[in-house]
Amino acid sequence: MTGVASRAERLLPWACVAAAVVLFASQLMTMFEFTPPGAEPLEDRSVIDHHGPALLIIAAFAVVTTVIAISAASKPAAIAVAAMGGLALLIFLLIDLPDAGQVGTLNDARQSFIDAEAIPQEGFWLEMLGAVALAFTGAALATMSGEQLGALRPGARREPKSPAPLRDVTDEPANTPANRESA
Repeated sequence: MTGVASRAERLLPWACVAAAVVLFASQLMTMFEFTPPGAEPLEDRSVIDHHGPALLIIAAFAVVTTVIAISAASKPAAIAVAAMGGLALLIFLLIDLPDAGQVGTLNDARQSFIDAEAIPQEGFWLEMLGAVALAFTGAALATMSGEQLGALRPGARREPKSPAPLRDVTDEPANTPANRESA
């Protein structure tokens, strides 16, 4: 049934926005702690320090395009949400994931040079969650037609509780004027 959104479909734009908010919030957290083997962490690095404000912009753009996709019933805007999710996932997979667990040399003011491991922290895991969620929910939104997107607007017609009963045509006389005209 097109033009009528189910309850689960009505949650999809909210899931896209929630994923973008998680992605945005992850940028304000610690991504890695640099810890020498068997010692206390010496230094940490935030997500925004790791690759700049790229994911902040992606998250904000995903929210804006989700609103446009629903309010204007725009399939291109829904595709843009999926593209932002895919881009965020690519940044995570190509830039951030390879650095997790790597051991490298730190220049610490207290000591000359020491080896430390990049241990993932909450920002790393939230970024992963937000990027994966935005990619999947954006892709689901992009599969909807313009009519289906329009049905997600606030105030749009909701799915009926039960189907309308079918009319039993066997109870009508076969030779009435109304039946002869339709045949």
